[in-house]
Amino acid sequence: MGAMTKWQLQDAKNRLSELVRNAREQGPQVITLHGADAVVVVAADEYRKIARQPRGSLVDFFRRSPLVGIELNLSRSRDSGRDIDL
Repeated sequence: MGAMTKWQLQDAKNRLSELVRNAREQGPQVITLHGADAVVVVAADEYRKIARQPRGSLVDFFRRSPLVGIELNLSRSRDSGRDIDL
């Protein structure tokens, strides 16, 4: 996918039909708000492809973690607390 076209919010509102046509024919269109990317308009077919991609299991998530292989010290202190007067 190439560079996405950016639209200022006011232009997007004024030219909504064109924005929708471009999203369907050219790919995702970015709408900016105060100069920052706010939302992306994508064709419904493209959204369905993205939405149905399997997310994987929790085990897969941990296997892909950048922390894989790091040893953690999970030992627990044997300190039983402190005595207090009641």
